[in-house]
Amino acid sequence: MTFIQLVILYFAMLAVCFGIDLIWLGLMNSRFYKVKLAGLMSEKVNWLPGILFYALFVFGLIVLVVLPAVDSQSWVRALLWGGLFGMVAYSTYDLTNLTTIKNWPVIVTVIDIIWGTLFSATASVIGYFIANALT
Repeated sequence: MTFIQLVILYFAMLAVCFGIDLIWLGLMNSRFYKVKLAGLMSEKVNWLPGILFYALFVFGLIVLVVLPAVDSQSWVRALLWGGLFGMVAYSTYDLTNLTTIKNWPVIVTVIDIIWGTLFSATASVIGYFIANALT
């Protein structure tokens, strides 16, 4: 892929990831997270760390999952490795919270890890097809 194609892929995947996660958070924030994390959640979103998360997460998905899947011409590889990437990333966050934050709910950790796995697998497959369309 050319540099321009990589930039297009990056911003396309950034939009995909942000869109998918925005839907999830829109559906689950008041139903689940505000209930389970009452007292821990901020009233206002701190956008800078969130933006940095998406920027790094998408970079990792592209470099470690999408481009190798494109090289092997396998959307199944994107699905499986994307899911693994998400499981590891979300487990790192949630298991650390479970370790260090008093009364961190185990159910939040379980749901987040499942979500991170599905989210990353889905985004990786979409990224795979976007990358193929760009080449």
